[in-house]
Amino acid sequence: MIESLLGGLLGGLFRLAPELLKWLDKKEDRKHELAMLEREMEFAKVRAEQAMHMVDAQTQTAQFDAVGEALKGQTEMSTAAGKFVSGVSALVRPLVTYWVVCLWSGVKIASMTLVYQTGGSWQEMLQKNWGPDDNAVLSMILIFWFLGRTIEPKK
Repeated sequence: MIESLLGGLLGGLFRLAPELLKWLDKKEDRKHELAMLEREMEFAKVRAEQAMHMVDAQTQTAQFDAVGEALKGQTEMSTAAGKFVSGVSALVRPLVTYWVVCLWSGVKIASMTLVYQTGGSWQEMLQKNWGPDDNAVLSMILIFWFLGRTIEPKK
């Protein structure tokens, strides 16, 4: 009786063993498929980033080409207009820069004069009168006229 009971249990276990192995095998397959899917997603992200960088590069190239064409057209127009118009055209940017610097200096001088006339401390006024915006304006002008010109490619 024990032999038949034992035989029945062993027979049942041996019948369940292939099903258990199939279940474990499917579990490993699912882990592998999940890992492969994650890698594919990472690869797709990398490809998308590369595509974005390519679009950005193409956009920048198109912008540089447009600026170059605009400058070429401006040069051709000023050359065709004659020396006087060409000279006036060449003076526009420096004159605007001088105008901005003169206005900016005028405001600073007026504020210093006002502090002096009201009997304020000129040391304190100088500290409060110069701020981040003043640094930005001065840096922008200096970079444009002195550093920017040396960095620009020569034609």
